[in-house]
Amino acid sequence: MEERNQPRRPRRDAEQPQQKSESLIYGKNPVTELLKSGSGVDTVLIAEGMAPVVAAYYTALAKEAGATVKRVHPNKLRLMTGTESHQGVAAFASEIEYATVEDLLAAAKAKGEPPFLVLSDGIEDPHNLGAVMRSALLCGAHGIVIPKRGGASVTPTVIKSSAGAAERLPVARVANIGETIRRLKEQGVFVYCADMDGVSLRKNNLTGPIALVLGSEGSGVSQLVKKLCDGVVRLDMAAPGTGVDSYNVSVAAGIILYEIQSQRAVEE
Repeated sequence: MEERNQPRRPRRDAEQPQQKSESLIYGKNPVTELLKSGSGVDTVLIAEGMAPVVAAYYTALAKEAGATVKRVHPNKLRLMTGTESHQGVAAFASEIEYATVEDLLAAAKAKGEPPFLVLSDGIEDPHNLGAVMRSALLCGAHGIVIPKRGGASVTPTVIKSSAGAAERLPVARVANIGETIRRLKEQGVFVYCADMDGVSLRKNNLTGPIALVLGSEGSGVSQLVKKLCDGVVRLDMAAPGTGVDSYNVSVAAGIILYEIQSQRAVEE
């Protein structure tokens, strides 16, 4: 059948540069300075084929900064940066400004409220972290603490999943969750973690200065962190023995955080 001057859909040129993100920094010196500055960095992109010694240098800097490292094809870097002068390395600067744990405690004090914090002990899925942040904000938490290594940082995916909560809820990044728990306890904060072998949520007094630790999707709260906590809370289940043995971490967080909010409201 003969075509009759049908309008053709415009094709995107495969070589057309992608729109560059404002948070994307590229080039050896700019990326090095960013990683050493202490500012938040989410991801470092290293070109495949980069000299091993140089790649190892940027990998070490990235890990020290708590950033994820990804190896990508040089052409992808060219498309992302819009230039051939990317020098084989680029980094996504964090889209939020991280706070300190002291900032979170100060925010609670400024409101005349006992501290209410959430700690992530390795939540890896950015959608889960975003959902946890959304619940934390809505339940009145003063901030969330995430690790520099071994968990999701605040990426655009997290911000989207949080429905904007990530831009309103203060976030602190720390080198060691266990050490942070010790510091909080020294300041009178009672630290709970969520785990299946804990005390039923309904039987816990969740008022006063409190922090809730949530573990990773696969292994939960680490044993070291669990031993440091003052208490362990458990969510009861109505359907044991079904093969579904736990709540999703973001669902569990929502339930526990709402119970904390409810008990704090009654105490007031």
